[in-house]
Amino acid sequence: MTFTLSKANLERIQEHVAQQRDEELLAAVNDLHPADIAEVLDQLNLKEAQYLFERLEHQLAAEVVLEVPEDRREDLLENYTGKEIAEELIEHIDSDDAADMLAELSEEVRDEVLANIEDAEQRDEINELLTYDENSAGGLMAKELVKVNADKSMLDCVRELRAHADLVDDIYVILVVDDHDRLVGSIPLKALITTPLRTPVKDVYDPDVISVRAHEHVEEVSRIMEKYDLVILPVVDDRGRLLGRITIDDVVDAIREEETVDAHRMAGMEALEYSYSHSSLLEMVKKRSGWLIVLFIGESFTATAMGFFVDEIEQAVVLALFVPLIISSGGNTGSQASTLIIRALALGDITVKEWWRIVRREASVGLILGVTLAIIGFVRVAVWSQFTNLYGPHWLLVGFIVALSLVGVVLWGNLIGSLFPLLLKRLGFDPATSSAPFVATMVDVTGLVIYFSIASMFLRQILS
Repeated sequence: MTFTLSKANLERIQEHVAQQRDEELLAAVNDLHPADIAEVLDQLNLKEAQYLFERLEHQLAAEVVLEVPEDRREDLLENYTGKEIAEELIEHIDSDDAADMLAELSEEVRDEVLANIEDAEQRDEINELLTYDENSAGGLMAKELVKVNADKSMLDCVRELRAHADLVDDIYVILVVDDHDRLVGSIPLKALITTPLRTPVKDVYDPDVISVRAHEHVEEVSRIMEKYDLVILPVVDDRGRLLGRITIDDVVDAIREEETVDAHRMAGMEALEYSYSHSSLLEMVKKRSGWLIVLFIGESFTATAMGFFVDEIEQAVVLALFVPLIISSGGNTGSQASTLIIRALALGDITVKEWWRIVRREASVGLILGVTLAIIGFVRVAVWSQFTNLYGPHWLLVGFIVALSLVGVVLWGNLIGSLFPLLLKRLGFDPATSSAPFVATMVDVTGLVIYFSIASMFLRQILS
């Protein structure tokens, strides 16, 4: 059932909550998709949301709590004991979702929840998942899956499928393992339906199964699933033993979070812990002020750089008019190159080992862009000088200085913007840290040095 949270629907639910009409309230939400109920909870104030959430049936509440934003989830669980979280929520969701939820709780509450999980196997699975990095394949995988030994028959596949039907929501393939639990292949559901049940599994399974190691980063996981059009990806350890499976919906959520973090960093700020709408004023200031201060201090060095060329500026004040043009051209070029390289690294299109090929390519691109802007800059000075005496009698010299500076600054900005993300990647940092504002600031300072150095060279020749 589809549902759009209109103002009228929200007001009706709020009225049921205010009047404590539980029967009408549950009738209004029970037929909705868990994601739609989560949207309702996110729109209500905290007291109303808690009232509604506490009246949901446990299975539905467990599905809904996974859909609400992280900060609202923390609020909803605030009044729950560890025992209640374990019995009413954790026992009704998959192991990977349970591990994600527990990772958000304090260590004290987490230990209490784990202690109250009655199913020892589920408790052990969650504990295992909590040991993996949240951005790794192990942190994404679910332990629930259907597997069969290669020495069994297709009838055994059916039995395994029925035995795990209540535990595994989406069954796309049956994974095949050997006696040491090493992954050796997979059987699609179509083969299970069309193959006689007495047929040995080893005669049916596809040995060309694609898997991923538990320590692989989520970006590599998404790249593999995209490349091979997979909806499920088995996870194995270093010995090839089957550990779990990752489904495409888990990857989509993880990649969205990763891209949000990268987008924030590329904008020159720390990543928000919650969404924009749910972030407090203090958090917004805190996350944005750090980098702004760093960038401000960096930009202040432009004044220092200009201070070294006071004599040149005094001899040709007109040079100062082109400072914004020069530094913005270099900064914009560097920002473009940085963004392109960061995205190419994220998609696996390039690697750090290809740095020399990237240098040659970006040097050529930077030179062509620089010459293009240089021509436009020179023409601009020449045309303007026909209608005004702003650039003085030496306007031709000014045009050459501006043109040559643009070639140098744009070329330099392109090289810095493309190489800096590679350097960060090589050092083990997130390339997104080389955000466009950071690269632009660095190129601004160095661009001024290039500009006034070229100007100084020309002026010395004229005055000598």
